Amino acid sequence: MTKTLVIVESPAKAKTIARYLGKDFEVAASVGHVRDLPKSTLGVDVKNAFKPRYITMPGKESVVRDLRKKKEKADDILLATDPDREGEAIAWHLATALKIDPASPCRITFHEINKKSIEEAVSNPRPIDMDLVNAQQTRRILDRLVGYELSPLLWKKVLKGLSAGRVQSLATKMIVEREREIQAFIPEEYWHLTAELETLSFESFRARFHGLLKKGKISVQKINNEAEAKALSEAVKTAKFRVHSLKKRQSKRSSFPPFTTSSLQQEASRALGFTASRTMRVAQQLYEGVNIEGYGQLSLVTYIRTDSLRVNGEAIQAGRDFILKEYGKEYLPEKPRYFKNKKSAQDAHEAIRPIHFDLTPDRIARDLSSEQSRLYRLIWNKFISSQMSTAIFDTVTCDVLAEEDKIFRVKGETMKFAGWMRVYQSKAEDTEDGDELAKEKLPELLEGQELTLKKLLPEQKFTQPPGRYTEAGLIKALEEEGVGRPSTYAPIISTIQNRKYVEREQRSLLPTDLGTAVTDLLEEHFENIVDIGFTAKMEEKLDDVESGKVSGIEILEEFYPPFHEQIKEADDKITGKILKDQETGRDCPLCEKGKLVIKHGRYGQFVACNNYPDCQYTESIEVIAEGKCPLCGSAIHEKKSRKRGTIFYVCAKEADNPNCEFISWDRPLEEICELCASYMVEKKYRGRKYKRCSNKECINSLSKSQRKKVEKKTKEVQAESSEDEKS
Repeated sequence: MTKTLVIVESPAKAKTIARYLGKDFEVAASVGHVRDLPKSTLGVDVKNAFKPRYITMPGKESVVRDLRKKKEKADDILLATDPDREGEAIAWHLATALKIDPASPCRITFHEINKKSIEEAVSNPRPIDMDLVNAQQTRRILDRLVGYELSPLLWKKVLKGLSAGRVQSLATKMIVEREREIQAFIPEEYWHLTAELETLSFESFRARFHGLLKKGKISVQKINNEAEAKALSEAVKTAKFRVHSLKKRQSKRSSFPPFTTSSLQQEASRALGFTASRTMRVAQQLYEGVNIEGYGQLSLVTYIRTDSLRVNGEAIQAGRDFILKEYGKEYLPEKPRYFKNKKSAQDAHEAIRPIHFDLTPDRIARDLSSEQSRLYRLIWNKFISSQMSTAIFDTVTCDVLAEEDKIFRVKGETMKFAGWMRVYQSKAEDTEDGDELAKEKLPELLEGQELTLKKLLPEQKFTQPPGRYTEAGLIKALEEEGVGRPSTYAPIISTIQNRKYVEREQRSLLPTDLGTAVTDLLEEHFENIVDIGFTAKMEEKLDDVESGKVSGIEILEEFYPPFHEQIKEADDKITGKILKDQETGRDCPLCEKGKLVIKHGRYGQFVACNNYPDCQYTESIEVIAEGKCPLCGSAIHEKKSRKRGTIFYVCAKEADNPNCEFISWDRPLEEICELCASYMVEKKYRGRKYKRCSNKECINSLSKSQRKKVEKKTKEVQAESSEDEKS
């Protein structure tokens, strides 16, 4: 019987595709790459046009043997790996390993795994696209040259066992530079003066000092210090307040486009707390296929590595049909919505979207794992909302005049029609220091209306340093700078953390001493490696290789000779180790001859005897945190959780208190809560610090916005109780 062998990367994808093909097809999996450059040597002949030497990857010999046996029994071979550079390269390596002519019609691609797409692909095989292969191969060789020449230099000058990558080094530098900005930042003082006002009908609202009225025009005025705040308070505390102007308008907010790879990673980080690598792992599962009751193995989303916003017409119409049926005509715009790609975007793939519009997140939730369900819902809601009607808001800007020339301003906003926001609202990273008056609920007001001042609320503020990068923020920055591509963001972030160049503190990314030292070396001796413009330009050149405009050899010949010279010059110029051991002032308790020093290892700092290798004594470093244990008065140690790298605090359990069980995610302070007498703790959010009560039952444990909600609710309950008593 005639058989066609179809080869994909993963067993899950093979299982999904097999359900759409008949008995004349057999689907097998290569389980990713089968050939690569050898790990033990450079694997690139720099004197012979940078010819790579590929070998069968260790552990993949049995996979290749099995595929060769299947090939011998088949009459035709189709390579159905992913539709991108990496997938094209895997197809080419498979063709080489299985002795298939790359120029023959052996390659098929599809951007969503469903019956129609699979059948169309099988009916239209093509040769392997060698331009795509060359683009991937050029990137691989480029990264190999940088890594294998730069890493030995780092071993000699910084720390044995280090490695360096082209784009990863730039990402580390961006995090280091942000930390330098934060350390160099000098906060500037400023003040807010908020007036709590009341109408004749006892409806209250707040307005903040905005500026001065001069010749009919408002000049924005800043309150720089406490003296200015006091002077202004004195000037207006007995003044008459009246509504100077009211500006009412209707504002509209259009929906956002469906996800690309980077925007999915960013939003999954904000909304779900997923790392970039976790997002891509779960998204790959949704793309390759999940077993759905009544359907079998089914792919749920389109290809998940894309920077395009394009969506095909059939999917748009299916989405519009769903919106009309589920939400009604008012939620469906007259015309479909289309979104423009950025100039740098590759348009080979669609945006990330659902495939089956009858399989809603609620309908198949029980067939998915928790993380699959949450990510699928995010993708579903984003796509559906992208085709829904505009959200409409009524906004009011009210300027209140005091003492003839002082303007207090407040803006109110009310949602009139939810539109797309009924389905999806972005989890933008809010801060506790946000403008509380941005959406103040205003009573009905008239121009010229007199108001009563209830009280003035002066508040000291300080300008804040830029926030540390989160994974979402770093991905956004890399994308904006044109560095990396959709498939590279997650590996970049994982790599710099695995190499201990960067660590996570809650959601923030901080450079380690090791990452800073490596960055300093690269900045001084290899400026182009950590230059954003150079790296972005290299991405453009790789795109040109993909489109066939230039050859990969030209790029390598231009890059390698000067880079190789830089390596030799740096080796000569840098004397000694950059990361030096720090003395502790303690004698070694084991050999009693050496001194204990703080050393830097691949996995962080540790204490060791300087008499190594004769003495191999080591101990971990206990970081003493500021403050004392609130339970027993001992010192407290700062530690990091293994899984997430989040800092937490434990009692040092000194001799007098060996059984103390104190442990906390927040650093305890030597202050007592004025309400409940519990100890206070220091909380952190985006690099900012806040004091809160450790007692979760106490109102002082809540943020400002949470406290106001509780206070408002308490007043409502009290009012209801008062009314009940009267009745």
